[in-house]
Amino acid sequence: MEILKEKLFEAIKIQEKSIVSRQIIKKPNGNITLFAFDKDESLTEHTSPYEALVQIVKGRMTITIGGNPFQVEEGEIILLPPNIPHGLLALESTIMLLTMIK
Repeated sequence: MEILKEKLFEAIKIQEKSIVSRQIIKKPNGNITLFAFDKDESLTEHTSPYEALVQIVKGRMTITIGGNPFQVEEGEIILLPPNIPHGLLALESTIMLLTMIK
């Protein structure tokens, strides 16, 4: 059994003009992935058949869900419903944790 104990904001490094990811857990029923976005980096609108929870560990993003933009800041969470288009834009260097439940 592997034990993992880390501070999330130290577990991944923001890289210039990039999006970096680090998978924390990958199981048949879901994944937890840590992402680091440099300012102005984005994930274009896409859909997923699974419900997902985004937690902003550090920074600030605009997350658009079904055409509606939401500003999500450090310490906040937002739920991404399944099969609804969503996209993400880092308003500043941002670290986010994505929990996807299948």
